[in-house]
Amino acid sequence: QVQLVESGGGLVQPGESLRLSCEASGFTLDRYAVGWFRQAPGLEREGVLCISSIDGVTYYADSAKGRFTVSRDNAKNTAYLQMNSLKSEDTAVYYCALEQLSCSGNYFAYEYWGQGTQVTVSS
Repeated sequence: QVQLVESGGGLVQPGESLRLSCEASGFTLDRYAVGWFRQAPGLEREGVLCISSIDGVTYYADSAKGRFTVSRDNAKNTAYLQMNSLKSEDTAVYYCALEQLSCSGNYFAYEYWGQGTQVTVSS
């Protein structure tokens, strides 16, 4: 059974950090690009960034540049989203998703989605 499970969300104060994990099961992660998305209440889901299986990282959200980084450990079938200097506007449900090989920027190219993990940034 193909499954993606995000974890690591929680409540933090502005300026703090979180690391989210996206663990895949039922298939191997190495042939997929891993995208991270988020959805805040009342807003549409937006892309944050993506790490390809072949050609690096693509940032979808300018607000993530300089604060968020992404990595992957194919041996553990897991990808990570490191979020630093968090702001209240980063509050959202964060999702990971997979598409074949590279980061196309096409939302509809993502084949598999996790259930999401809540990140709340508040003082």
